[in-house]
Amino acid sequence: MNLGNLLSKDLILPEMQSSERWTAIVELVDLLVSRGRVRAEDRDMILAALRQREETMSTGIGFGIAIPHASSDRISEVVAAFGRSSKGIEFDSLDNAPVKFIVLFVVPKDQFQTHLRTLAAIAKFLNDRTVRDRLGSAGDADDIHGIFLGQPPK
Repeated sequence: MNLGNLLSKDLILPEMQSSERWTAIVELVDLLVSRGRVRAEDRDMILAALRQREETMSTGIGFGIAIPHASSDRISEVVAAFGRSSKGIEFDSLDNAPVKFIVLFVVPKDQFQTHLRTLAAIAKFLNDRTVRDRLGSAGDADDIHGIFLGQPPK
């Protein structure tokens, strides 16, 4: 799975406004709504599914990465958004470090294999320190999208 195909430029926030987990998740879901990837009337149900997942265990996996995710019968295809925070977001991460990179995704209900493959692809991609360094220094959404597409550094 190529994350550049999952995340279009208009679903990338180069600098998030949020400073804590719940507002960051809302900020990314609201981006999905504003871009027509989630219907406004489904927003609260999507947020509830994400909150339920977060209450089980934080999706802050360490190394400045969080991957909030859920499944929902309110969508028909995988939707995702990416946010970056240069200040860091308090996310109750496994390593207690602030999160700088958030990839939020929602998978259609009953697509368990797609859910696992998407989660694994994101985690594997962001596990690369070079990728994280490039994402941290990227100038804008175009540059970030290029990294997700696997383009070489400029």
